[in-house]
Amino acid sequence: MNSVIMSKKIWMPCIAAALIWGCETKSEEVHSEGNTSSEEITQAGMIIGNETLETDFRIPGELIAYQEVDLYAKVSSFVEKLRVDVGSQVKKGELLATLEAPEISSRLAGAESRLKSFEAIYLASKASYERLKRTSETPGTVSENDLEMAFAKQESDLANWESAKAAFKEIMDTKGYLEIRAPFAGVITERNVSLGAYVGPSGKGSEFPIFTLKELGLLRLVVKVPELYAANLKSEDLATFTVQSLPGKEFAAKISRKAGALDDRLRAEYIEMDVPNPEGLFLPGMVAEVTLPIESGEKSLVIPAASVLYSTTGTYVIKKSGDKADWIDVSLGKKSLDQIEIFGKIAAGDTILIHPSEEIRNQSSLNVKLAE
Repeated sequence: MNSVIMSKKIWMPCIAAALIWGCETKSEEVHSEGNTSSEEITQAGMIIGNETLETDFRIPGELIAYQEVDLYAKVSSFVEKLRVDVGSQVKKGELLATLEAPEISSRLAGAESRLKSFEAIYLASKASYERLKRTSETPGTVSENDLEMAFAKQESDLANWESAKAAFKEIMDTKGYLEIRAPFAGVITERNVSLGAYVGPSGKGSEFPIFTLKELGLLRLVVKVPELYAANLKSEDLATFTVQSLPGKEFAAKISRKAGALDDRLRAEYIEMDVPNPEGLFLPGMVAEVTLPIESGEKSLVIPAASVLYSTTGTYVIKKSGDKADWIDVSLGKKSLDQIEIFGKIAAGDTILIHPSEEIRNQSSLNVKLAE
């Protein structure tokens, strides 16, 4: 019994010593793992500098007719004859339709009759005055008053004749409106009336135009360029564009016209490019994918697009300040496929992380290795 008690006394310190040794070993292992997890990971960095960013800017555009007009009737009338239809190619000045208005013909006949009457009256008073004038060359034959009265009547009759001619011309011009002619060469894209239809400048016959005429041999490619890029575009700059109906083909066009101002709604500048279309490849209304060359003449801080950190609190780059990470709030400028301009409290020669992450907290320790 005593031997058993002695053995317990001998083994108890041994077990305690073993437990203490095991605990110390475990503690050392945990401390070692903690040191490993807290080791600073070396981040890839780069020194930034001023560069000129040259990029292409893609924007949707629209092809529209170079000229387009809706043709209406100027006088109330009926459609007598239609000479063209949808798809007709017409020349400038070509007769498209003839209208009929019987009351205009009646007015014209009356105006012509009055014109001839006033002409005859004027010619008679003119002849009378000339006879009196010749007679007055013999002293005492014609009084001065009679000669003046004859001259006044001649001038009055001349004025009446001129007025009749103006009235006749006005009705003739009105009758000319009964012929609808093409103001320029193009294609009829719409016809909204049939023979016998009533047309006019107001009322029921004026809801729709008789024809819509578009010039399709030359088109306009229009885009609205945002303020950020508008200032860098110049007239005669060459742009390229594609359309969905002709996949795999790229076309070129030069900037022909710039609005010179930004619109109030989009804060963008309206820009036009002339697109020759002799073969009719393009149709008005087509949507084009336009690539515009953006060349900034000034140098600025340009970094890889991947070096920008987009956070819920703002847009940053992570700069190496001593051995600390410094989150720098930046504004973005023009961008290309893989580069972007930045503006903020940062300068050429500073070192930033190429691949920043929110896991790298502001003012945390930072090891950086410059990329080759």
